[in-house]
Amino acid sequence: MLINSTPLRTSKNFGMNEIELKDFKISNHVGIFDGLAITGETSKFEISSNSSKEPLKYGNGKELENQVLQNANKNIKIEDKKSGMIQLDFNFNEKNKELVENINIVANTKSKTTILIKYSSTTKNECYHNGIVRVKANKDSKSNIVIVNLLNNSSNNFLSIENEIEENASVTYTIVDFGGKTSITNYFSNVKGNDSKSNLNTIYLGKENQMIDINYIAEIRGERAKANIEVQGALKDMAIKNFKGTIDFKKGCKKAKGDENEFCMLLSDTAKSKALPMLLCTEEDVEGSHSTAAGKAEENMLFYIMSRGVSKKDAMKLIVKAKFNKIIETIKDENIKEIILNEIDERLE
Repeated sequence: MLINSTPLRTSKNFGMNEIELKDFKISNHVGIFDGLAITGETSKFEISSNSSKEPLKYGNGKELENQVLQNANKNIKIEDKKSGMIQLDFNFNEKNKELVENINIVANTKSKTTILIKYSSTTKNECYHNGIVRVKANKDSKSNIVIVNLLNNSSNNFLSIENEIEENASVTYTIVDFGGKTSITNYFSNVKGNDSKSNLNTIYLGKENQMIDINYIAEIRGERAKANIEVQGALKDMAIKNFKGTIDFKKGCKKAKGDENEFCMLLSDTAKSKALPMLLCTEEDVEGSHSTAAGKAEENMLFYIMSRGVSKKDAMKLIVKAKFNKIIETIKDENIKEIILNEIDERLE
C-alpha cells in the first residue's frame, strides 16, 4: 500500500514520493474504544459526535481516509463557546487496542483556545491508531493544538491533519512524535485569509527499527499570510525518518512569508535520515526559505559535558533535550512537559 504522497512528484531516485507499507492490511472491523478521558475547561466547549464526513485534500491515502470517515469508533466535534483549554487523553490498553477517530475543532471568531491530544499505551502489545484532526479557524481566532504520540514501539500510528485558516486567524501546532513501530503523519494547512498564520513545531525521536514518515504541506493564499515549519529530531539504532516539507505560494498571496527548517541528530551510524524540502510559487511578491540538515552530536559539546563527570549516555540525553527545549517550552502544561522529558530519558537508555 502506497500512502502519504507528496503534493508534487519528484525523482524516483529520492524514494520520497510516498511510503510503501508491505504486508499491511487495514482492518475491516474496528471494535469499541473506551480509553478516552476528556478533561480541562469542558464547560467552555460544546462537544458532540457530529464530525465532518468531507474528504481530505491530501491525507494519508484513500483507504485510511475512508476507514475514518466511514468506520470511526470515535467521532468528536469540539467547538468553543468561550476561550479555554481542553485535553483529550487516548489510552491504549489490553481492552482498547484499536482507535479510529475523527476529530473536528471549530475556533469561533476572536476565541483563544488550546486543545491537547495525547496518545499513550499501557500495553506492550501491538496497537493501531488511524485518525483525522481538522481545524476550522474563523476570523481573528487563535488556536493552539498540541499532539503527543507516546504509543509503544509495536504499534502502527497514522494521523492526517487539515486546517482552514481565515482572515487574521492563527493556528499553532506542537507535535511530539515519539511512538509507534511505524508513525505516518500528513499535515495540510490552507492559509487562505489575509494576515492569517500557520505555525507548526515538531520534535521526533526514533529508536530500534522505528520508521517515521512526515509530510507537511502549507498552501498560502492570503495577502501578508505566514507559514512556518520548524522540525527538530533525533534517531538512534536502526531508526529511519523521511521528512517532506512543502510551502506553496499561491497566486494572490502578496507579501506572504514562508519558512521551513528541519534538523536531525544521528545518534548511531545505522540510523537513516532523508529530507525533501520544497518551495513552490506562482506569486512574485513573497519571501520563502527552507533548510534541512543531519549530523551527529557535536564532539566538543559531548566532551565538555563528559569532562564534568557525566556519562556518555546522560550527556546525549542532555544534548537532545537542549535541541528539543525550544519547542517543548511552547507547551504550557507542566505535567505534559514532564512526561515528554521523562520519555526522552527512557527512549535514550
